[in-house]
Amino acid sequence: MNIKGNYYWLLLLIPMAFVAWYFINKNEQKPLRTLPYFGQKNSSKKGDTIFHTVKPFCFTNQYGEKVTEETIKEKIYVVDFFFTTCQSICPIMSDELERVYKQFSSRQDVLILSHTVAPEEDSVNVLMNYAKLHGVKNKQWLFLTGDKKHLYEMARQSYLLNAEVGNGGEEDFIHTQNFALVDKERHLRGFYDGTDSLEVSRLIIDINLLLEEYAYKEKHP
Repeated sequence: MNIKGNYYWLLLLIPMAFVAWYFINKNEQKPLRTLPYFGQKNSSKKGDTIFHTVKPFCFTNQYGEKVTEETIKEKIYVVDFFFTTCQSICPIMSDELERVYKQFSSRQDVLILSHTVAPEEDSVNVLMNYAKLHGVKNKQWLFLTGDKKHLYEMARQSYLLNAEVGNGGEEDFIHTQNFALVDKERHLRGFYDGTDSLEVSRLIIDINLLLEEYAYKEKHP
């Protein structure tokens, strides 16, 4: 092949190499997998899929501050329901959440919301002492109290963590070991057994996957 022919092939290969490089690098940050969506799915008039969304809420945290859906805006968060005097599953759950907290406590876009199921006993001061017991030093892990009916409605209807029928009355009681993972659009993306260390390790992996998913979307809108 003469010099002119070599030059022709070189000109052809350079743009092909550039295109290959572009597509390889364009997708290199794409997560290996994405998390599923949980809850009832509906369709809009346009035919778009509408996923189950956590409803608005209003509770009080261990600092005496109001916590609403604005608090978790643009944040990934983990949810559980517990009570401070529990001697069975709750201590295990809180110990496991410590692992999650330590892993993400420096990130402003990851939160933990622990809701009491015994608001008549778990006052703001009680929750603050419980938070200190578990090494909480900032607002990335919030312990919430409030109206019992509202707390129980959130557990059952928004976070889908309890399937029992109840009205949040005096005789009603929720005791679940399950955690829920919620994305920045308030969609449910995972459920985990909070008493199982392997399940909580999976939760930590899934939080990182969600963070990668949002990082990718930001770079590739």
